[in-house]
Amino acid sequence: MKNVNRIGPMVVMGAATLYFLVPIWWLLVAASKSRTQFNNTTPLWFADFSLGDNLSELFNYRDGVFLRWMLNSVLYTGGAALIGTVLAAMCGYALAKYRFPGREAIFNIVLSGVLVPATALALPLFLIFSQFEATNTFWSVFLPSLVNPFGVYLARIYATASVPDELLEASRLDGSGEIRTFFTISSKLMFPALVTIFLFHFVAVWNNFLLPLIMLGNERLFPVTLGLYSWNTQVNQIPELRMFVLTGALVSIVPLVIAFLFLQRFWRNGLGSGAIK
Repeated sequence: MKNVNRIGPMVVMGAATLYFLVPIWWLLVAASKSRTQFNNTTPLWFADFSLGDNLSELFNYRDGVFLRWMLNSVLYTGGAALIGTVLAAMCGYALAKYRFPGREAIFNIVLSGVLVPATALALPLFLIFSQFEATNTFWSVFLPSLVNPFGVYLARIYATASVPDELLEASRLDGSGEIRTFFTISSKLMFPALVTIFLFHFVAVWNNFLLPLIMLGNERLFPVTLGLYSWNTQVNQIPELRMFVLTGALVSIVPLVIAFLFLQRFWRNGLGSGAIK
């Protein structure tokens, strides 16, 4: 009976793993084929391994515009995720550890921001930035990406559970200011939550498509998601772009994989230290 109870979850987990990994495997196989092999070989297995040639052609196409898109995505995402995580952590910490009038009202507004879809905010944001003639600029994508209501919610929940009030009182008695206490004590206790907020924010901004589509008209400012989309719309007129789209899509997920592999050790360390405590 015990084995039966273990087999069921393992089957479900195995099916879920295949569901998520098969598209990535297909993308890797497709990006490694030449244009002539793409439609004439087995979709889920390699033919002649041409990934190096495909990457070379991709990076050199139109003076390396794809590399420019990747750099734009790194700038949009890295800066927005880092600054947004700090802002969300500070806001969530304040809502968890300070008592002031309107605290719950502010928190409820933050929760409502979590429920509002990004598509509903895209047009108002465009109208606001157009009033300041700031559309089609780096800031029109970067500044809205700093806002992370879910990060504020997660930071408040984690700060309430992991930062003892007694420790904060002790730091105040020792003469530590509120900002110093947050960055030297509270942020360390909240670190697993900060890593989670950063990763969620990183993935959300990296995959953001609608906001750049509405805000940007200059191709040199495109993130990689919008750049690949613009190529994909021209595949019927320029067939060679199909391999560039596939190879570019494979390259575009590499930063996400690196970020996850690098940050997962902080999750393990945080969970382990929490269990010991």
